Amino acid sequence: MRTFLKTGAPAMLILLFAYAAISKLAVLRQFRHEMHNQNFPPEAADALTFLIPAVEITAVILLLTEKWLRAGLVLSVILMTLFTGYIGLVLAGYWDRVPCSCGGVLRNMSWQAHFLFNLFFLALSLAAVALPYKGKAENLRKE
Repeated sequence: MRTFLKTGAPAMLILLFAYAAISKLAVLRQFRHEMHNQNFPPEAADALTFLIPAVEITAVILLLTEKWLRAGLVLSVILMTLFTGYIGLVLAGYWDRVPCSCGGVLRNMSWQAHFLFNLFFLALSLAAVALPYKGKAENLRKE
């Protein structure tokens, strides 16, 4: 399990965030429209249209880099907490209307299924970030 969390979890998160960012950027006009249909002020929707894919790409880059892997996992926890929390608010009826769904394959999921999907990736991120990661310098000191 430890080996899976050290290698498989980052790989799965890379696939998730790369797919998410690419699917948003591929249909940027549609994604912008969907952001404006969310429960955000228009200015926030404009900023998030570019910020969300940029942060997802940043997470991918960090997760691909051994030196920055832990930072990528922490960013994954933050992103998945925010995304899961937002869906939780939608499911709890926090807003007077339900915004449109996410893009790509996730568009076909119900809000409940998407919430469970996000909980899985949040748990995966938390488990992976909890593992001790030793850098090369620490390994050399012990030899």
